[in-house]
Amino acid sequence: MIQVIPAIDIIGGKCVRLTRGDYDSSRVYGENPVDMAKRFSDAGCRQLHVVDLDGARSSHIVNYKTLEKIATHTALVIDFGGGLKSDEDVRIAFDCGAAMITGGSVAVKSPDMFERWLVKYGADKVILGADANAGKVATDGWLEQSDYDLLEFVKAYYKKGIRQVISTDISVDGTLEGPSIDMYRSMMEVLPEARVIASGGVSSVDDIYRLNDAGVPAVIVGKAIYEGRITLNDLERIALC
Repeated sequence: MIQVIPAIDIIGGKCVRLTRGDYDSSRVYGENPVDMAKRFSDAGCRQLHVVDLDGARSSHIVNYKTLEKIATHTALVIDFGGGLKSDEDVRIAFDCGAAMITGGSVAVKSPDMFERWLVKYGADKVILGADANAGKVATDGWLEQSDYDLLEFVKAYYKKGIRQVISTDISVDGTLEGPSIDMYRSMMEVLPEARVIASGGVSSVDDIYRLNDAGVPAVIVGKAIYEGRITLNDLERIALC
């Protein structure tokens, strides 16, 4: 069965969600990310996706103290991304409790560094972030778009040893309009042994089942939970966490 991974995106130490990656659309859903994380843990979730949105549009990790508090007060397996643009950033993330880190912008702009992380920490701890708009990989908190084709980009890193990929279709992220299932099917075809993690657009439990039927191993869900479209009871009841 597909694994559902709840998401906490952080700006200014608060839980927020964006629409299509637009920072001006930021909406606060919780003043305390630690309390939110505890709620996910109490619902039986095992993993948590944490994104430092302040870090994503800056030159370094920012909300690492919040990461540390979540890791200290829950037993959740945390994958952390946003602002990881140097060896020191990654060291801080792991030291503050991240079990895994996700590199997106750095994989595009500093591939040698990202590949060094992959060798040093291993494919079980380094996730490729491959978020796309119109089939092209986006970077820097989705504020910039590269010339890299999404499928060619993930295929190249698969050959270099990546075995986990988080991919968001920016055009549907935060819209509650449904996930881009065809995109994930195409990705799984070029990544036959990788764990593809879907993200963006999920609006209901039915969307989760559709991704499961398509063979997607895991999905990150954020806004649908915060908006009450998918409840914590739903997750606990159908044992998706």
